[in-house]
Amino acid sequence: MKTGKDLITATKAFAQENRATSWLLFLTTLGFLAVALAGTLANAHLAWNSLCSLLAGLLTVRLFVIYHDFEHLAILRNSGAARLLMSLCGLYCLAAPSVWKSSHDYHHVHNSKLRSAHIGSYPIMTRAAFERATRGERFRYLFFRHPLTILSGYMTVFLAGMCLLPFLRDPRRHFDCLLAFVLHLALLATVYSATGWKGAFLFVIAPHFIASAVGSYLFYAQHNFPEARHFKASDWNYETAALESSSFMEMPNWLHWFTANIGYHHIHHLNARIPFYRLPEVMSKMPEVQSPRRTSLRPTEIFRCLRLKFWDADSGRMVGRR
Repeated sequence: MKTGKDLITATKAFAQENRATSWLLFLTTLGFLAVALAGTLANAHLAWNSLCSLLAGLLTVRLFVIYHDFEHLAILRNSGAARLLMSLCGLYCLAAPSVWKSSHDYHHVHNSKLRSAHIGSYPIMTRAAFERATRGERFRYLFFRHPLTILSGYMTVFLAGMCLLPFLRDPRRHFDCLLAFVLHLALLATVYSATGWKGAFLFVIAPHFIASAVGSYLFYAQHNFPEARHFKASDWNYETAALESSSFMEMPNWLHWFTANIGYHHIHHLNARIPFYRLPEVMSKMPEVQSPRRTSLRPTEIFRCLRLKFWDADSGRMVGRR
């Protein structure tokens, strides 16, 4: 059983893409999304339009994870055509390249560290730190981790957190964040003027709300689950954080498809350059990653994750307010 840097080295054998497979999966996802969006505007029963809207939301999750893989240089490296298309996908998903890559790269090298800046991840305080915090600091902390904040990720995490706030902090560096926001409003206004509120809701609002809520919760639960560990900077190392602070999310195969295997999150954190379509292969061939810390999308498990608020250093686990 390999450990430490030997384990990281062993994963490099899987960090090789099949270029044709990468293009095929990316372009078919774009095609399926285009068909689903067209179905939301079809002259058909509302139930059919609503089903297409739901599918468009789930396909947006898949597209986002594929875009996320590209930004990790896991797929389609050094392709100008891919860079153009993926940048457009990032704008569509309300995660402009300038803010997504910088914040997410930071997250990968600081995952589960206590007292580091909470860039690209949900904040985690120790119980003792929360008790010392001001009322405003407590409010902000609990607001960011509140279930309604996660559910409304369309407004809180993406429109505000990934578009408006980065642009306001640094307009020159994050101009593409404003562009994503403006293009989204323009799309909404165009569809509304052509089809009315029904079309605007089913074509724009509902798919983005679904994708953002699913994405916000997945990102939360992959690092905020009962068995997750968090470390002081002096005790932190990359491999342990990947395996003990990142979950494997159990879900049916069809959901693994819609989420582009992001549920294999412990493997992704070991080596972010492994293409999403090879993560199950790593799980099947490397004994070191076959006993991960797990969570799922069962209602009881979702409740267990959402109730967690602090890292309790005394018990060495995440705990709720009580």
